[in-house]
Amino acid sequence: MSEKKQVVLELYERLFEAFGPLHWWPAESRFEVIMGAVLTQNTAWRNVEKGIAALKARDLLSPEAMYNIPLNKLAALIRPCGYYNIKAERLKSFVMFLYKGYEGDLDKLLGIELITLRKELLSVKGIGPETADSIILYAAQKPSFVVDAYTQRVLYRHHLIPNDVSYDMIQDFFMDRLPRDVQLYNEYHALLVHLGKSFCSKTRPKCVQCPLEGFNQ
Repeated sequence: MSEKKQVVLELYERLFEAFGPLHWWPAESRFEVIMGAVLTQNTAWRNVEKGIAALKARDLLSPEAMYNIPLNKLAALIRPCGYYNIKAERLKSFVMFLYKGYEGDLDKLLGIELITLRKELLSVKGIGPETADSIILYAAQKPSFVVDAYTQRVLYRHHLIPNDVSYDMIQDFFMDRLPRDVQLYNEYHALLVHLGKSFCSKTRPKCVQCPLEGFNQ
């Protein structure tokens, strides 16, 4: 086993031992996962939960309901998520894409081959690599590693990547060293997010208490 591959596995083991299984992504349906992946852009998850609850209370967590709701009403419901007008447009863009290309059939979209699915999702206005990979991993249950700011920060601070690498390079860092396993990618991403929120903050990291204290030094 290569040294870098061993480091990636040891990193996962340290985090899993510290935090245990985190059961992410919290959603009752694949469509809810997708809506959450869009709504969580540039905001805390607690705000997304408020928006999701408002949509759920009005039975709007389905492609048909999302397609039919007026844009201004949708924006008002997701106001707690921040950037609500932009995000309403992005939710609408996804649903329009789903109806135009896949007759509103989410199963048909998520059932296509991974590389094609990623390309299709990235063609939708407002869906970037992190959102696309979240949809692929958590809604389609296909192995595409999700990278976020927490992931980049943790790897950089432990001397595993330089500070200016691209999203795709960080994704390859994991996918070249791990088996293509949906559950592993799911848990690994959740653990990194939890570490970032709880210990590896941007301005005031809690390095002494961190479960990765001394890792790869």
